[in-house]
Amino acid sequence: MPDKEDNVNPSEKPPRVATAEARQISRSAVDDSKTGRLVNHLTETIRTSIFAELQLVILTFCTGMQDATTFPDYHCFPSNQTGNTVFLCLALILPNLDGETFVTSNIGMALGLFLGAGWLTGQLSHIIGPRKRWWLILCNLIQTCLVLGAAWLQYRYGVKDRGPAALGVIGLLAFAAGSQVVQSRSLCMTEISTAMATAAWVDLMIDERLFALKNRPRTRRAAFLCALVGGALVGALIYRWVGSPTAIAVSGAGKLLVTIMYLFSPSEKHQEEQSPV
Repeated sequence: MPDKEDNVNPSEKPPRVATAEARQISRSAVDDSKTGRLVNHLTETIRTSIFAELQLVILTFCTGMQDATTFPDYHCFPSNQTGNTVFLCLALILPNLDGETFVTSNIGMALGLFLGAGWLTGQLSHIIGPRKRWWLILCNLIQTCLVLGAAWLQYRYGVKDRGPAALGVIGLLAFAAGSQVVQSRSLCMTEISTAMATAAWVDLMIDERLFALKNRPRTRRAAFLCALVGGALVGALIYRWVGSPTAIAVSGAGKLLVTIMYLFSPSEKHQEEQSPV
């Protein structure tokens, strides 16, 4: 009489082995599903929203803090290039003012790296997609590291109005600011430039619907200007009582917060076109 083992089909696996393999396949499918969702989330296009406006307002607040400390320290602006452009022209015609009203090397560093960062970030945005979630997160993370690096240089070498350390601080802040300003264009919210206030003031004053109840551009400009003024006041207070390294470090922390917030920014919903039945 033949044994039971002789009647077992070799291609059939014991129940325990089959169950283990099924569990492994199930776990693999779940992992692939999670990875797919993460990839899809990071490659989404962020849309213009109130949440995005809040992020730009926070960046504006951080910019105000930086400018409030860097001008008294280095006689230049890392983000507001209107003043730097005028100072650079003065340096060409009135070089005797160098060291009193402005420091030419600092201005050149700020303006040059600001423009370089804007060009690099803007051109890459055309290729990658200006509102891709992963791209905005990466840009803000790099900017955060640059700002915190500037704070570290000040903690490490002190604050002097000229020299390699001064150029390093200005260069890091200017490069971060140049990349940051591109975001308001990428998110289609030019009313919140995060840096330059002149155009916002003028556009706010000449708005024919200035006192209308619903006026989104007016509200954005007002929020931007309030954030810039508020950031400058807070930066000045920290500068006075604690010092500029701390003010810049707090500014970097604010940029880090915005970087994290991009993980939760609303995205555009793409609806597939349904063919008629």
